[in-house]
Amino acid sequence: MASPGGGTHGVPPLHFVIVAIPLLLAAVFATQLPTIMAGQTVLWGVDWIPSLGIRLALYLDGLSLLFALMITGTGTLVLLYSGSYMAGDPNFWRFHMFLVAFMLSMLGVVLADDLITLFVFWELTSITSYLLIGFNHESTVSRRNALQALLVTGSGGLALLGGLVLMGVVVGDWQLSVVLTQGEFLREHPFYLGILILILLGAFTKSAQFPFHFWLPNAMAAPTPVSAYLHSATMVKAGVYLLARMHPALAGTPEWSWTLTIAGAITAVWASMMAVRQTDLKQALAHTTLMALGTLVMFLGSNTEAAITAAMTFLLVHALYKCALFLVVGIIDHETGTREVDRLGGLNKAMPWTAAAALAAGFAMAGFPPFLGFIGKELAYEAAVAVAVMPWFVTAAAVAANALMVVVAGLVAIKPFFGPLSRNLPQPKPHEAPWRMIAGPALLATMGLLFGLAPAGIGSGLLEPAVAGVLARPVPVSLSLWHGINVPLILSLITFGLGIVLFLGVVRLRNGLNALVAVLPNGDNSYDKTLVGLKSLAWWQTRVLQNGSLPVYLLTTFGVLGVAVGGTMLFKGGFTIPQNVLTPALHEWGLVVLIMIAVLVTVTAKSRLAAICSLGVIGVGVALLFLIFGAADVAMTQLMVETLLVIIVTVIFLKLPRVENVPPLTRRRGIVNAVISIGSGVVISALVLAVVAGDMNRYLSDFFERTAYPGGHGQNIVNVILVDFRAVDTLGEIVVVAMAGLAAFALIRSRRKNVGGE
Repeated sequence: MASPGGGTHGVPPLHFVIVAIPLLLAAVFATQLPTIMAGQTVLWGVDWIPSLGIRLALYLDGLSLLFALMITGTGTLVLLYSGSYMAGDPNFWRFHMFLVAFMLSMLGVVLADDLITLFVFWELTSITSYLLIGFNHESTVSRRNALQALLVTGSGGLALLGGLVLMGVVVGDWQLSVVLTQGEFLREHPFYLGILILILLGAFTKSAQFPFHFWLPNAMAAPTPVSAYLHSATMVKAGVYLLARMHPALAGTPEWSWTLTIAGAITAVWASMMAVRQTDLKQALAHTTLMALGTLVMFLGSNTEAAITAAMTFLLVHALYKCALFLVVGIIDHETGTREVDRLGGLNKAMPWTAAAALAAGFAMAGFPPFLGFIGKELAYEAAVAVAVMPWFVTAAAVAANALMVVVAGLVAIKPFFGPLSRNLPQPKPHEAPWRMIAGPALLATMGLLFGLAPAGIGSGLLEPAVAGVLARPVPVSLSLWHGINVPLILSLITFGLGIVLFLGVVRLRNGLNALVAVLPNGDNSYDKTLVGLKSLAWWQTRVLQNGSLPVYLLTTFGVLGVAVGGTMLFKGGFTIPQNVLTPALHEWGLVVLIMIAVLVTVTAKSRLAAICSLGVIGVGVALLFLIFGAADVAMTQLMVETLLVIIVTVIFLKLPRVENVPPLTRRRGIVNAVISIGSGVVISALVLAVVAGDMNRYLSDFFERTAYPGGHGQNIVNVILVDFRAVDTLGEIVVVAMAGLAAFALIRSRRKNVGGE
């Protein structure tokens, strides 16, 4: 049987080495359970950029441990599964390298205890997920959807960086565990709203919350193991993790509660509706992931213990059933050649183990007892009734979304396996998949059942520390399968009944939803239109500002400089004159007069040679001014540059062909040139005077004076700065100059060869 990876070969034996990586990590994290359950935390870190107070620091508490176990646990099963799924693919090892890199990046996000470390790993998840989504790089759809995911999440990442930097500056510390203790101070700070908006942009784009929900279903262009991993426990939940982690610092305000509640509810209900109308099983599951993310965000908007307990429980529930169902869909596609639900049926006899795993995971997804999904749904309803912001709205959204999840569970877990065997399959003789592919969904589905039958241990051992990590205080968590006859149970019965009715009429429901979608705005189309608009803007900007004309470049650069700097100084009162201005000596006045005469000659010269020579006189005059005021090294550099410039440009001008009929400079162009030149000169002069008039901050001067000799072993401070403190910058400049010189040399030799050949 050919795998989607493109071959029929066996799994390489070394594949078990890759599977062992997340398995060993999961074992290491599991050994920390007693420590975390005791209310302690684990810290580790090394100095990264000591001068800025930035450390490569890791922090393990109940919240990060829950995510770490989900990432490594599901990662083990997904890697085991992908060995058979990708068997025979020529890029087998590249795929697994990308997947492991993504896993380690996600672990870095949930374990980071430094704001900058968090951002670095955050962006690494975007880059590695781009590589995974676009793994089938020969496909136009894969490349397009991978780029879409990268642009959306990357843009949110830039906003997140701004929020994290603001947060670190406000608190005065970059250590995340310290920042989280300053919640009251942050919420009362004038920058709170700005920090909140930037953090939410980062979280909402990563977890595909409305209005950034459109990119996540398109990520299904990735191979099925990637989809299972991204959607169950990793990338798309990074935003949820960020909101949970920042809860002690930013939650508890109306801005936080209303934004998360409304965005989460809209995302959950809309995604549930879109899931029902899908006929591709992967697309249906992708939209149910959106529903789950919206539900989690909605509950994280609350500050109550019930809401956070429900969120953490549903987080675990979703990881178990969603990973299992994605892997099941991969098996169905692997064995039948299709994921279209309308073409599937009767697979239970040919694939009994897969059918059993699908049923168990589907019942957990629908929230039927005795699965952990039922407990999670009961807690969700209990929390929905108790939230402070619009409890009726939250409850109605939760019931509607869960009822539609019952429909999707039936489409994914029941429809393909029961009923008459479909005779319209691309691969008409399906059979059970290899054990590597069955093990993952079977184990995950079994865990959902066992945790539902015996939830007390998982509640106190894993979820209780996670809830405490979100709320920053101890919270008892007691899970049980039966809570008696109460409001959550009644809402569950309503959900089951409504879901079954909708499942029986799924064709009509799907038609109605298709008609609704046809008249509503489409986020994916809006993204395409935005890209087209950006390209049009770039084309216009390039045509106007980068048209190949050096005079236009100079006018634009100095015009923007004059307006931006001059306008800022004007409106901010920056034009100041020093009180104690030194009276120039006679020889200094002589240099100034010489420079002014050279300027007049330069701008009025009819000959290019005369203009460049007079321009050189200006440079020499400036060099003499440097020399008079004691900057001998700068004067020497200026003099050498001016001398070489005059010689080289003169030689070039002598070699240039004579250009006949050069149009004279128009009066209008001359006036524009004069205004921008004089304006730029006035602004620069005013800026220098303002700097001289102000109090000089000698922090950097004192630092270099103090450390130049002991740190750089040199008495010339300028040279020490260039060679030691700015060594990389200086090396870059040298490389650029060397490359330019080599390029010019190559062009000259090429021209000589062409001339000789002629």
